Amino acid sequence: MKEGENVDTYFARTLIIANKMKIHGENMQPVVIIEKIMRSMTLRFNYVVCSVEESNNLDTFTIDELQSSLLVHEQRMNGHGGYEQALKVTYDDRIGGRRGG
Repeated sequence: MKEGENVDTYFARTLIIANKMKIHGENMQPVVIIEKIMRSMTLRFNYVVCSVEESNNLDTFTIDELQSSLLVHEQRMNGHGGYEQALKVTYDDRIGGRRGG
């Protein structure tokens, strides 16, 4: 995967190559394609790849499921703009109680 490339573009490019290999007689099992895709993801997807590997049986996992999982994470990363915001909470002891004596 190229830096800055989106998941859909990468999958389209990768599946075209895999299909051409099948046409020329290469026996490409889905698990092999899945493993190759996961190994070639950029660093920003490392935690997603680790999560997929640990929580799924790759022998029964489909290419579509992998793509969907990576797309969801890509959308979350893009939607948050790369930073997190924290809520600021303040306490005012005058609210909800008496002050003084």
